Amino acid sequence: MERSVLFADVAGSTALYEVLGDERAFALVERCLALMGECTAAAGGRVVKTIGDAVMAVFDTPDAAADAAVAMQRRVEALGPELGVRLHLRIGFHAGPVVERGGDLFGDSVNLASRLCDLASKGQVVVDADTAQALSAARAVQLHPLYRVPVKGKQEEIALVELGWQAPTPEQTVIASVPPPSTAHARLVLAFDELALEMGPERRKVTIGRDHEADLTVRDRSASRAHAMIERRRDRFVLVDHSSNGSFVTFEGRPEVVVHHEELPLVGRGWVAFGQPLAEAGQRLEFRCVDTPG
Repeated sequence: MERSVLFADVAGSTALYEVLGDERAFALVERCLALMGECTAAAGGRVVKTIGDAVMAVFDTPDAAADAAVAMQRRVEALGPELGVRLHLRIGFHAGPVVERGGDLFGDSVNLASRLCDLASKGQVVVDADTAQALSAARAVQLHPLYRVPVKGKQEEIALVELGWQAPTPEQTVIASVPPPSTAHARLVLAFDELALEMGPERRKVTIGRDHEADLTVRDRSASRAHAMIERRRDRFVLVDHSSNGSFVTFEGRPEVVVHHEELPLVGRGWVAFGQPLAEAGQRLEFRCVDTPG
């Protein structure tokens, strides 16, 4: 039978336990799970099971899964300010054939939905291209193609698509595109404090923010907990800003630009400051694109 399988988990739950303590963090995660269950039921779906801080749910249609995913993100995000924390979900769903036994679901569609959730960043809803095509026209305007990734058990790479759920705000800005690198073997070298990282085929994502679980932890209060990330999309590297105060990017030999709730390809060499201009930042990220022989 054909079903839409959705996985959603509370991103950064480990950091919540550090910040709030065991009792408060556990109660908060339980409240998030309850909200996710309510959103599932409201969209006509069923919670199959909870796994730690994650929910697995099933729906009759991709649109129902999309409705639930958007409602989950909005309700959990709204819950955070009440408690003085920032809450985010990572959600992935896939429409396809499943096998049901004893109320549980099995099959390739379940595995792919779980993998899509793993690939999602904080506050992101991710589907594959086939599921995106099955969504109604009303949802199509919210879809944003991302990049292709290899998935275990699949011969071909899976094309990822983001389902947008946040209403646009007046302060959102559009950043002009910078041409991506032409090489098919590009790598991005990052230097932050004493840490050096290299992105390429083996490492496709780096998260940045005040969150203890971020790959690069920013100490300045001007930065958001889940401030930004850098993603490898085929052979280019894209800075994706999710923050309150923006990311300040300076390409070598160019003026500083502000990326706020937008994306910007990183090319050549430059620097990024988080939450404030580069000249005022105590920490800065240096990046350098490197072309390697084919």
